[in-house]
Amino acid sequence: MALLIRVLVFIIVIYIFYRIIRYLLDPKRKLDEAYEKGQYYFYDDVKNVRKNFFISYKGALFEGEKYLGTTENAFEVVSIFVWVLDTMQLQGFTKEDFYYLEKEILLNYPNAKINWKNPIEKLMNEENE
Repeated sequence: MALLIRVLVFIIVIYIFYRIIRYLLDPKRKLDEAYEKGQYYFYDDVKNVRKNFFISYKGALFEGEKYLGTTENAFEVVSIFVWVLDTMQLQGFTKEDFYYLEKEILLNYPNAKINWKNPIEKLMNEENE
């Protein structure tokens, strides 16, 4: 009976250790932490086109939707729509901030055309008019 209890305690300790490691390495937790601190963090599953990516930057949380298409040699992400989850968080953002975000997105998806949704789209198109 004592051996069974020792094995059970050992299994419980291993399970708790496993859960702690998983929690510490969870990218979603890192995104939440970066969002709270107003830091930059890019959260994405590059291998899964169906999953949207999230970017925390300067206290704002952006979401991006990826669309698969064809390039010269392969199927790649060719179009990305990006929007902010709360437009009130955009206060103080400049065009340079959005250019920086575009550059960071293009590091993972070099063949993609990035489209911003309103109100960011308005700000970005003012330069072209």
